[in-house]
Formats: sequence, C-alpha cells, structure tokens
Amino acid sequence: MTEQDRQPQDTAAATGEPVVSKPYIMPDDPEPGSAETLQKEAAEARDRMLRTLAEMENLRKRTSKEVADARLYGITGFARDVLDIADNLQRALDAVPAEARAAADPGLTALIEGVELTERSLHSALEKHGVKKLDPQGQKFDPNFHQAMYEVPDASVPSGTVVQVMQAGYTIGERVLRPALVGVAKGGAKAAPAANNNESNSAPN
Repeated sequence: MTEQDRQPQDTAAATGEPVVSKPYIMPDDPEPGSAETLQKEAAEARDRMLRTLAEMENLRKRTSKEVADARLYGITGFARDVLDIADNLQRALDAVPAEARAAADPGLTALIEGVELTERSLHSALEKHGVKKLDPQGQKFDPNFHQAMYEVPDASVPSGTVVQVMQAGYTIGERVLRPALVGVAKGGAKAAPAANNNESNSAPN
C-alpha cells in the first residue's frame, strides 16, 4: 500500500471520525421502484407461455386429424378401382335369372354361391377400411349422396323417392366416394312436411 492509499485512512483516524465504507451495488440489482416492471415482465412471459402451449395443443390436434385422414382417405383411389370389381360381381349375379338359378345344376349353383361369397367378402374388406355401400332404395332423394338419372312416374310413393338404383353408391369415412345412380319417383303424393308450429300458432289464445 502506498503512502497515498494510507493517507485518507490515516486522516480519518487522526480526526477520530468513523470510517464509513460505501455499499457495493451489483450491476444487475434492480433499481428502486422496478418491482412493478418485473411483475409486468413476468405477466408477459406467462402470457407468451400460455399462448405457446395453446398453439402446441392446436398443432397436436391438427396433426392427429391429418394423420387419421391420411390413413382413412389415403386409399380413396384404390377403393374406387376396387368398386369396379364389386360392380362386375353384381352384374354377374344379376345376369342369372331367378328361374335359371332355381333350375341350375349343382355345378352352376356352386359357381353362383362362390360369386356371392366373393362379393360379400369384398364388401366386408371395404367396410374394414371405412368404405360403406349406400342402399337408397325407398329413401328420399338426397343430392349429397345420390345422382338422379331419370324420373319414374309412380303415384304409389311420395314424389322424390328413390324407386330404382342403377349403380350402388359408396362412402368413405364422412365423404362420398361415389354417388348412387338412381331413378326418382315423379307425380306421386308430396312428402310429408316437417313438423312446424302452425298448429300452436293457430290455437286460440
């Protein structure tokens, strides 16, 4: 220690005054009055964290749905090709008249039963992968699932009823894989209207 370093302490000791050391302030110590700022920053950080968590959850849900859709709808093209096979099997069965089937010999009967079994197995395999056959016979025409090919004068059923199915339709999941080609009744009684509040409105007060 040099003479100059000792001089202030010696002077203080000589005068009898107490030596007061200055407090050491850390560079990162918050300044007085910054508690509110820290609370604001903490709230902003918490808000950012919550937003990030929400975004991650939404991303997880979207990814799960995309994966599920890919598994279900990824076979759409293949399923459409398989439908041609199902159509051919159905045409083969329709080509055999009921009289010929009743009078068929055991060999022909076995062949017909084999074709029927193959058709059922094919539809069972399609259903395992989410492909279902539409059977709109007798149902009200629905343009979302059916494609009208012609109208059939038939007063025995309500107008707009599917009375003939030219080609079966299919769905895959919640989507239409192929609409059913149908014939629709024309000129029959109108379909019953949906229930409404007319009766309650016409009731006396």
